[in-house]
Amino acid sequence: MSPPLSPEVEDRLLTERTVWLTTLRPDGSPHTTPVWFVHEPGTWWIGSGGRNVKVRNLSLDPRVSLALPDGDHPVVAEGVAHVHRDGFPRHVVRGFAAKYGGWDITVPAHPGGTQVLVEVPVTRWLLTGAAQ
Repeated sequence: MSPPLSPEVEDRLLTERTVWLTTLRPDGSPHTTPVWFVHEPGTWWIGSGGRNVKVRNLSLDPRVSLALPDGDHPVVAEGVAHVHRDGFPRHVVRGFAAKYGGWDITVPAHPGGTQVLVEVPVTRWLLTGAAQ
């Protein structure tokens, strides 16, 4: 069972702008990148271009790790990602727009590109605000 999240961690999950996402390349090596996210209790949502390396990696191995960028008060979770290519939940779209100055995650960043939404339900919290 995962430890309960403190109010400070809950606040960071709502206000932090970036989380480090680690996916696995086909050879098993890690690919880590900063991404924008929206967090709901137990689930991280990440918007991305459909052709990005992280999305290609997820098609082969959906296991991920997520870490907020603070070594003094680490927050690290693991999960299994699901890539949504259409039918994005409206409340998540609204959450991204509110958090990131009107960013519409349904609109591709590049002409001819596609946009996806990555859903990561937490399977385990490794660190919840205190170094061990």
